[in-house]
Amino acid sequence: MSTTRDIHVPEFLAGDEFSIPTYRVLNQEGTLYEGAEEPPLERELARRIYQAMITTRVLDERMMAAQRQGRLSFYMQCTGEEAAVIGASAALDDADMIMAQYREQGALVYRGFTIDEFMNQLFGNELDYGKGRQMPIHYGSRKLHYMTISSPLATQIPQATGYAYGQKLAGDGLCTTVFFGEGAASEGDFHAALNMAAVHEVPVIFFCRNNGYAISTPAIEQFAADGVAPRAFGYRMHVIRVDGNDILAVYRATQEARRIAVEHNKPVLIEAMTYRLAAHSSSDDPSGYRSRKEEEAWREKDPILRMKRWMIDKGWWDEEEEKTLQEQLRREVLETLKQAEKRPPPPLDSLVTDVYAEVTPGLQHQLDALKAHIRRYPDAYPKGARSLDPEVSRTDDANDKGES
Repeated sequence: MSTTRDIHVPEFLAGDEFSIPTYRVLNQEGTLYEGAEEPPLERELARRIYQAMITTRVLDERMMAAQRQGRLSFYMQCTGEEAAVIGASAALDDADMIMAQYREQGALVYRGFTIDEFMNQLFGNELDYGKGRQMPIHYGSRKLHYMTISSPLATQIPQATGYAYGQKLAGDGLCTTVFFGEGAASEGDFHAALNMAAVHEVPVIFFCRNNGYAISTPAIEQFAADGVAPRAFGYRMHVIRVDGNDILAVYRATQEARRIAVEHNKPVLIEAMTYRLAAHSSSDDPSGYRSRKEEEAWREKDPILRMKRWMIDKGWWDEEEEKTLQEQLRREVLETLKQAEKRPPPPLDSLVTDVYAEVTPGLQHQLDALKAHIRRYPDAYPKGARSLDPEVSRTDDANDKGES
């Protein structure tokens, strides 16, 4: 039970007495702020982080271009938020669970998800782990401890609390980190998750990417309080606000948050102040709700540029390496894209599997009717017709490769 002082005349509080600072280590010139302590980040880990940031940026640029060419139905970029996502992921144990929203592909890049695995999901082909059942960018990887993304906003937040509760019971010293935007923090699921995590004391890190906009709604129109961070006080939860474009600050803050979560079974809220440099999605036009001047001001705060300057200053990176990596990644992305889009879709039979141990008569009847329909109108369903006949698929694949 909380202990309070007594008063004898009405005295109302509005929370103005709470002022949450922003933790910063690295300025935009790539040097430390006066009084800041550089976290212990070894050269190889720093290079791994930076290369993951570059890979994510190149992947985003190429796949947005592919969407504009009509080769891909939909895409969402991480551009401008790479430090928040990848910096946090680097501070975790690789066996910690990550539950993402839909802009955290950088976490997968950092953990080793290959360009080929990205492409298979984006095109929903026969090698897609989700068997083509999800729209693009809804990645998932059991081996990399990355929960499959769901479209509905904020559903992953209470799921993270529940998963972390299981980790607490297992006692393996692991935690769950859940990413979401400040728009998702306005959903009821956010409050339910934080309350449950605080009451049951579970090892979960709630990582809010406050990028300024919930699609077209600016943060100033989303909440009257000082951002998302003060909400932690209502649940008596540890909280920190961090410069989300500062890779060193994000890394160190998440390191400490993980220590609190794992050693003390206490949830932590991190609010990373950043900016979405790209559109909300390939279906969005940000020029309708924000100015070019605002975008350019934030482009000068590019988190990749900030880390690059720091790396070069330490002698851990140079412009020649940058050029080589960029060229190699662009080639790999384009070549892998061409291969993935030629692969056939998942077998039609996979439409009715994975729910029941044995396919029910009703589902089998529907599947048979679908196959009959496709065979009757194969020209209207070229991919479906192709997946019905493995021999045709193999012949087409051989022709694609120039084989006989």
